[in-house]
Amino acid sequence: MREPTIARNYAQALFEAGERSGETERFAAMLEAVAGAIEADERIRLALDSPRVPKTLKQRVLHQALSGRAPETFIRFLGAVVKRGRQGIVGAINQEYHALLDLKLNRVHAGVILARKPDKQLLDAIQRRLSAATAKEVIPHVREDPRILGGIVVRIGDRVMDGSMRRKVVQLRKQMLGA
Repeated sequence: MREPTIARNYAQALFEAGERSGETERFAAMLEAVAGAIEADERIRLALDSPRVPKTLKQRVLHQALSGRAPETFIRFLGAVVKRGRQGIVGAINQEYHALLDLKLNRVHAGVILARKPDKQLLDAIQRRLSAATAKEVIPHVREDPRILGGIVVRIGDRVMDGSMRRKVVQLRKQMLGA
């Protein structure tokens, strides 16, 4: 099996455990924190990936670090990931888990490009309009790109909606040169 499939299977197992215990969103936050710690701290990543460190020691360290902070189900899940040597895909498991959570909560992430940094009022208006258009809760991820000149470019999944001034200028230029 390939890594995305394996990560999806682990995410599905944790998601189902979270659903049974009513802690789906809490598991998401904890998994995000663990994946972030592994990515951010090279020492943690090296210790987890090292074949010189026995799996039982890795499991014990994780248990001690999370005991009292995380439910036992979550700690056992991470122990199983380590036991099977899959700690290197915790980041991918995290992504797959969040995709499942987004599906459950009827949310979608949108890449939003603006020419300048939006204020809160504009960001709220963008979020409301996109939510109305998609019939889902939209979580906008905004970045600035002055090259679009003005307007907005939105990407949701593989769909791109380009309402930028740059595109309009290019279209106008084509029309003028073509006529």
